[in-house]
Amino acid sequence: MKRGWRISAAEKHDENVPLLWMDRVSVRYGDTAALEDVSFSVEKGEQVAVVGPNGAGKSTLFKIIAGVLDPSEGVVKIGGSGPRGHVCVAYLPQRNDVDWTFPVTVEDVVAMGRVRRIGWFHRAAARDRRIVADCLATVGLSDLATRQIGMLSGGQQQRMFIARALAQEAELMLMDEPLSGLDLPSQEEIFGVLEKLKTRGVTIMIAMHDLSLAERNFRRVFLLNRRLVGDGAPREVFVPERLMEAYGGHLRMVRDESGALVVSDTCCGGGITP
Repeated sequence: MKRGWRISAAEKHDENVPLLWMDRVSVRYGDTAALEDVSFSVEKGEQVAVVGPNGAGKSTLFKIIAGVLDPSEGVVKIGGSGPRGHVCVAYLPQRNDVDWTFPVTVEDVVAMGRVRRIGWFHRAAARDRRIVADCLATVGLSDLATRQIGMLSGGQQQRMFIARALAQEAELMLMDEPLSGLDLPSQEEIFGVLEKLKTRGVTIMIAMHDLSLAERNFRRVFLLNRRLVGDGAPREVFVPERLMEAYGGHLRMVRDESGALVVSDTCCGGGITP
C-alpha cells in the first residue's frame, strides 16, 4: 500500500492566453435555458462584478467555470485548457448552501484549502500550517482560528471562505453572492480584503445584486440575464436601455438630486438558480 496520496498534477497555464475564456456557452435544463450564447474573456488580476436579477444564471455561470457543470454548447478554457483539473480555481458558495452546525473550526475550514494541493491522506507539513496562518492573518481572522464556524458573523464567514481559497493558492476566485445579507461594515471588510488580493494578482469574479456597490467598487461589470447583456465599465453598461433589457418589469429607475441614475431591482425570485 502506498504511503500517502497526492492530487494528480494540476493543469498548466498558457501564459499567452487569457486566464479565463468562454466562447458561445449555453446551458439548458430540459427545454429551459439557464445561459445562452455567453462569450467573454478575463485577464489575470482582473476583478469583475457579475450582476443581474434572480434567476439570471450567475450561479450556473460560476459552476461552469469551476468545472462543476458541463455546458450544453460552447467552450470554456482556464489558462488555455478545459475547466476540470485546475487547482487554481476556487468556488466560494453562497452562505445558505453551508451547514453552519457542522463541528469544525475556522482554522479547520481554511486548512481544507490545502487538501487539493497535498491530497486527502497526506499529512500537513509545517509549510502548509504556515500558509494557513498567513491566510487567516490576511483576512483578519487570526484571533478566531479556534472558533466554531457557526459562531461567526456573516462577514466573518465570507472572509473565512476567502482564506480557504487563498490556502488553496487560488488564482481565480468565484464568489457567489458574498455580500448578501451583510451590513455595511461587513461589506466594507470584504472590499478591504479584495483590495489586498489585487496586490497578489488574484483574479476575482463576484456575483452580486447591488448595482450601486458594483459601480463604486469595480472597473468592469458583466450584466447578465441568461445571456450577456453588457460587458465593460459600469457607466457604459448601467444605461437605461441595457438595464431594462436585463431586468424588464422588475426594474425601477429614478434620478437623484445630482442627476445620477438610481436603480432598484424589485425582482422577488423565480427563474433558474441551480
